[in-house]
Amino acid sequence: MDPDKIALISDLIWPIAIVAGTVSIGWIVTTWMRIRHGYPLDGAWGQAVYPKTDAEAAERVKLVTQENAQLRAELGSVKDRLANVERIVTDSAHGLNIEIEQLRDDRVN
Repeated sequence: MDPDKIALISDLIWPIAIVAGTVSIGWIVTTWMRIRHGYPLDGAWGQAVYPKTDAEAAERVKLVTQENAQLRAELGSVKDRLANVERIVTDSAHGLNIEIEQLRDDRVN
């Protein structure tokens, strides 16, 4: 084999090895993060493969769902209260203006 080709191949081995190692480590980290956060994994043909869930994870999902429902109900009541406060503030200001005008008219007469 030509010495120039051997030198070229030997010069390319380290960059190729570094890229391959980086890609492999990235794939491992990505898979670990997907498993940790409950995302589906990709199978050999692109189909979704879900990691196994244990009883603790199912209970955690149940609790989070209940908390979500409670927070939504609380948010609805807060919206209702805010609408009442807005109505009181705007109605009071308008009513107060009418009362002031009536007092001015009574003072003039």
